[in-house]
Amino acid sequence: MSDEDTGLQRAAERTADRRLLRGARSRRALLRRAVDLASLDGLDGLSFGALAAGFGMSKSGVQTLFGTKENLQIATVECAGGVFDEAVVRPADTAPHGAARLRALVEAWIVYASDPLFPGGCFWAANQAAFDSRPGPVHDALFAGRRGWRTLLADELRHAGAADAELKAFQLDAVLIAANTALRCGEGEAVQQVRRVTENLLQD
Repeated sequence: MSDEDTGLQRAAERTADRRLLRGARSRRALLRRAVDLASLDGLDGLSFGALAAGFGMSKSGVQTLFGTKENLQIATVECAGGVFDEAVVRPADTAPHGAARLRALVEAWIVYASDPLFPGGCFWAANQAAFDSRPGPVHDALFAGRRGWRTLLADELRHAGAADAELKAFQLDAVLIAANTALRCGEGEAVQQVRRVTENLLQD
C-alpha cells in the first residue's frame, strides 16, 4: 500500500470514528430525553418522531440509532436505571455496609422522590403497571430493575444482621412505593414514616 493510500485509509478511519462518537453522543442525549418523556407519557407514548422534533433530527435519523420502538423502550429503561443509580445508589457507596448504608440509600431515595429526577416523578411507578401483564423484553427490563433494587436493600439488611432480610426488603420496598405516591399527593409526612419504618426493620 502506498503512503498516499495509507493516508487516505487513516483519514477514513478518523472520519468513521468521529461519526461513531457523534452517534453515541446523540444516542445518550436522545435517551435522556426519552426517559423524561416516558416518565410523563409512559413507554408506550415514546415515538421516533417526538424525539426527533426535540433535537432537530429527522425521524429516520433517530430510528437509525435504535432500529425498533422496542429497542428504544429497552434502552430508555436502561438509561433510567443508570440515572437512578447515579442519584441514589452511588452516593450511598461511601457508607459502611449494613445499617449505615441502608439508611444512606433510603435518604438518597427520599431526595429522589421528594425532588424528582424526572418530570413525571418515579420512572418505574409511571411504567410498570402498563407492562406488568405484558411479557416481553420491555417487561423484563423494567422488572429486572425492580428486583435489583430490592436485592440491594436485602443485602444491606443482611449486612446489618436483620433476620428475614428478603421479607424486610420486600416490606421496605412496598413502603417506598406507597411513600412515592403520597409525596406526589403532597403528603410530606411520608418522609418521616419511611424513616420510622426503616428503623423498625433494622431493630426487629
